[in-house]
Amino acid sequence: MSDKLIRSPIYQQLHDQLRQILSADYEVGQQFLTEREVSERFGVSRTTANKTISSLVSEGLLEFRKGIGTFVRPSAIGYDLQTLISFSQLAKSVGKAPTTKVLKFEEVLISSAPEEFVKQLTTGRDSTLWYMQRLRFADEVPVILESRYVVKSTCPTLSLEELTGSLYDAWTNQHHLEIGGADICIRAVLPNSQEAARLGVVPGSPVFEIGSTGFLSSGQPMWWERTLYRGDCYEFHSHLASIPQSTPARGALRQG
Repeated sequence: MSDKLIRSPIYQQLHDQLRQILSADYEVGQQFLTEREVSERFGVSRTTANKTISSLVSEGLLEFRKGIGTFVRPSAIGYDLQTLISFSQLAKSVGKAPTTKVLKFEEVLISSAPEEFVKQLTTGRDSTLWYMQRLRFADEVPVILESRYVVKSTCPTLSLEELTGSLYDAWTNQHHLEIGGADICIRAVLPNSQEAARLGVVPGSPVFEIGSTGFLSSGQPMWWERTLYRGDCYEFHSHLASIPQSTPARGALRQG
């Protein structure tokens, strides 16, 4: 393949050429061409080279590492905000091998769960929940740290073995439950030192926090979770409709 750019627009052709080079000659984690190298190799201005590399970064194909250079980025795991889908399925869809380490699995009283969840439950406070902590891996890289309370009466025979795979699959196939959906809230947070160590990130690095209450199809609350997602491994996706003519969906600005 010739590196000479002969068609117009130059920017689009350079973009296509760099994508082909990325696919054919580079592996994940490998350092990519610099702005100067792209400029000299393809005979374009530094401005055009910078614009094209920045575009590949925006597409998630490359990533900037301050003071070092530009590197080929690992495939991010997508999170569809409109559908409940298991981590195992998502990881496999981008060619990664999912595994799970169960950090804790025990029976606890409802009173130990967050008050926001307890208020939604119709069972007595002396009833019990399953409590679990799981660390999820993609290609042996820790990407999710999950803490979850589950109403025990909905799946009284839940086993430790089932926690090492997809809970959604276990609930649907083994426990014959119909999951109705979940209400979620996504925030950027700073993990504490233990959470950062488990996720393999530098202390002070922001992560995504998803707080979620899940329901059966009957509307009965079934679980509450607080899950941390590594920001460098996850992307969140949703389809936005047209500009509404009525009152917008509820949201909030946190007071700093």
